[in-house]
Amino acid sequence: MFVAASTRCWPDLELQASIELLQDLDFTAIEIAIHESSTHCRPSDVLSDEDRGIQLLRHTHRLEISGYSVELGSTGEQHYTDFEGICRIAKATKVVNIAVPSSEKGTPFNEEVEHLRRLVAIAEGEGVRVNVRSMLGCLSEDPDTLLVLCNNVDGLGVTLDPSVPLVVAHENPTAGKTMAGGKGFDQILKFVHNVHLRDTRKDAFQVSVGQGEVDYGKLVTQLEREKYTRALTVDMTPMDEYDHRVELRKLRRLLETLI
Repeated sequence: MFVAASTRCWPDLELQASIELLQDLDFTAIEIAIHESSTHCRPSDVLSDEDRGIQLLRHTHRLEISGYSVELGSTGEQHYTDFEGICRIAKATKVVNIAVPSSEKGTPFNEEVEHLRRLVAIAEGEGVRVNVRSMLGCLSEDPDTLLVLCNNVDGLGVTLDPSVPLVVAHENPTAGKTMAGGKGFDQILKFVHNVHLRDTRKDAFQVSVGQGEVDYGKLVTQLEREKYTRALTVDMTPMDEYDHRVELRKLRRLLETLI
């Protein structure tokens, strides 16, 4: 295992500025967010000139790219065409893992399965692995649903976010008992190929490091049991009342002591 940081930690900065700050904070690996809503790296920009996009993404000041987090703005068939372009870029930049969002809650399950199967098939053609992110308000917020998705989509992985079941347990105590108890969480660990981390309380998705309820030690132990060797990705956005550099440094150091 190794510690990485998402460029989403500095959402308002240009990509290179975000990378430079993470390097200054002694991170050695980064996950680059390629989100259409982003201010620093949009899919439409890198796809408009793939060669230029590849050069932009390679300029990481020698930081290893642990993966890409991708959120496309396109729909329909164009979505899959754009995703194929992102996979070509991933292959050219020697990135294996791509994290994609899950559909919103209420989306028919079979529709989501077919969508993810198409993404996985496209990615496998370029030697890339698709990981669906566990996200609040989406089908993937429920570990049991994630398990069924992985069992129905060969080759699909998971970007695990332990903050999600904590918040869901607070909002829905009945559903939360299973997730907080760890059974559902354990079931998906074998599919985990990326992890997003911040500190969280049941009533707050992100809090200052040390003030939350995420059990990092237990998580690392569980991942070690599954022989997980990939990134623990710090994914924190700035909080007005705290020095963001200090928060990122605290979580990096904490994770490094555990691995």
